[in-house]
Amino acid sequence: MRRHFRALPLLIGAGLPLAPAPARAEAGTELPVTAEAPAPARPDAAQRQVFVPADFARFAPRNAWDILTRVPGFSIRESDTQRGLGQATGNVLFNGARPSNKSDDLYTQLNRIPAANVERIEILDGATLDIPGLSGQVADVVYKADGFSGQFSWVGRMRAHYADALYTFGDISVSGRSGAVEFELGLNNADAGRSAAGGPTLIRDAAGLIIERRRDEWTSNYDAPKLTGRLTLDGPGSSVGHLAGHVQRSWDHYRETSLRTGSPDLADRRRRIRENNDTRNWEISGDYEFALGPGRLKLIGLTNARHEPYRQEVIDRPIDGSAASGDRFTQTSDLAETIARGEYGWTMLGGDWQLSGEAAFNTLDSVATLAEFDPVRAAFVSVDFPDGTGGVREDRYEAMLSFGRPISKTLSLQITAGAEHSTISQTGLGGATRSFFRPKGTVSLAWKPAKDFDLSVKLQRRVLQLEFYDFLASVSLNDNNQNASNADLRPQQDWSIEAEANKRLGRWGSTKLILTYRDVEDRVDIIPVAGGGEAVGNIAKARAAAFDWYATLELAPLGWKGARLDTHVLLQDSSLRDPFTGQKRNWNGFSDRLVELNLRHDIPGGDWAWGSGLYHEHIQPGYRSNQQDRVWEGPMWIDAFVENKDILGLTVRAAVNNIANARSRRERVVYTGMRGASPIAFRESRDRLIGPIFILSIKGTF
Repeated sequence: MRRHFRALPLLIGAGLPLAPAPARAEAGTELPVTAEAPAPARPDAAQRQVFVPADFARFAPRNAWDILTRVPGFSIRESDTQRGLGQATGNVLFNGARPSNKSDDLYTQLNRIPAANVERIEILDGATLDIPGLSGQVADVVYKADGFSGQFSWVGRMRAHYADALYTFGDISVSGRSGAVEFELGLNNADAGRSAAGGPTLIRDAAGLIIERRRDEWTSNYDAPKLTGRLTLDGPGSSVGHLAGHVQRSWDHYRETSLRTGSPDLADRRRRIRENNDTRNWEISGDYEFALGPGRLKLIGLTNARHEPYRQEVIDRPIDGSAASGDRFTQTSDLAETIARGEYGWTMLGGDWQLSGEAAFNTLDSVATLAEFDPVRAAFVSVDFPDGTGGVREDRYEAMLSFGRPISKTLSLQITAGAEHSTISQTGLGGATRSFFRPKGTVSLAWKPAKDFDLSVKLQRRVLQLEFYDFLASVSLNDNNQNASNADLRPQQDWSIEAEANKRLGRWGSTKLILTYRDVEDRVDIIPVAGGGEAVGNIAKARAAAFDWYATLELAPLGWKGARLDTHVLLQDSSLRDPFTGQKRNWNGFSDRLVELNLRHDIPGGDWAWGSGLYHEHIQPGYRSNQQDRVWEGPMWIDAFVENKDILGLTVRAAVNNIANARSRRERVVYTGMRGASPIAFRESRDRLIGPIFILSIKGTF
């Protein structure tokens, strides 16, 4: 309940790195569009497409993000949530190198690079590169700053119902070069949001009779300004180094009021829920690469830290004036990560080799408290909650060897193999220390039989990152749920096979198909624990599969010049054995269907553009021992915009989101005991109004 965004698909939440996260229509984020397919400016012999900024001039791009999101047939994919830095998993490179930071997303990094500094975008298959871990389409953003330049953007949002207006969304950045040093500096609040909804919630008994009515309204205000910077040092000789960092503060405040009437067991009452999650974090990272012997050595270092205080309060005040009741949960946590990594690459036996080693150290120290509201003292009184306090530490060491080479003019192979050793220690009640040794690696093939078609296949053994909070006990006061601590939690692992096919359709556009299958061990989910409680734990076996299709249709051949339609269809399936009932079911909160359509028309011969987008996502239920809970928004999000690319040198866009009146919905079934073996206690049905969202955005350079 700490952040109130729509659930993301399996590709994000379960570590399937097939596609970018969909734009948050509920927050009014502009949906990405891509350009008409221009002819490559510098055709490469067989392996790459090349685009230059002039190919996208009609969009008046302001930065590298504006350019890359308009490359036909390409979809940005963030790096996988992984342990340490590990092998490359995203699909964007900067001047031929993967970024060596973890906390800055690609939007932040690309947004700092002015469009005038971008020399070209090269699209190639990751398996043909000497960067282990990459496969499928990869974009290399080649850029260089020759002088000082700056850019800015601002987005204002207003909602017709419940929400506060948002005026703080924006960013400003500058970049430049002095001799051999290139710099980028940016300040952004691009995650800011003002969300809200309100409406009825009905509670029914097992027979379907209404036993309580609720009228709920909530708001969520979020700001997270981040100051970021990056330095690049060219030389001496062929060496190159980078130093990057950021510092960030966030304010996340959730407020909900509810009028609850008609319950036969409880007095009519007003419920107030307050959540605060005001955090701060920072990160410093750097790398230096230089020639050594027959190859090149790259040294990478990273350290970051987060301070995360959290508080949730729920108070019920009966309308008849009788005594109030309530609870409070607080948690103050400090997290830290330090990584040292070395990579040595050389050429031998007709291919590219790399030997890498990494040491990573992660810690969490957390203190949690529970308290009950005392109406006599009008204050909260602490109650015993020892399981919520403790710490987690993981020391991890990894070694990998990779080899890649072309097998023929059209076929390339890349192999990586290695292992990791980790020691996880938990302090607090039930604390334990455990050590693990896990092999991992990849085999990738890239086939390009024609200039307009390529196919890649990747087999991978993965070990995913643990969420350290899951080791400790926690509560959700509003839903009366509690997780026990679990010192036996293990990292999720899987065998993964992914196939990606890309086909250019000439003047008609392009299409992409990605197929993925995951055979999972130690799936992280809610499991039963001794004493009848439940905790975050592991399920021995699980599986998931995804069909992910993108297409760009240019409408000029049909006589509609300047218009294009971008489509995205995602179909997914998952399965595991429910640890409470023994029955097969989907993964918790799994997105099994997503459809996205975006139409854009840049009117020829002028500065005006307009368009519309449609977004639909189907979310499956989540499960606990005594309940089944489905939360979603929809059924459909529709937006429309009009844009002028030169108003006093600025790009100005006006948009309306949620034209189709998507709503915030919830269907929850709570049982008197174990789900599937006990009678239904009640059913909860929520239907909240979100309403239209009005958006104005301005972009410019200086």
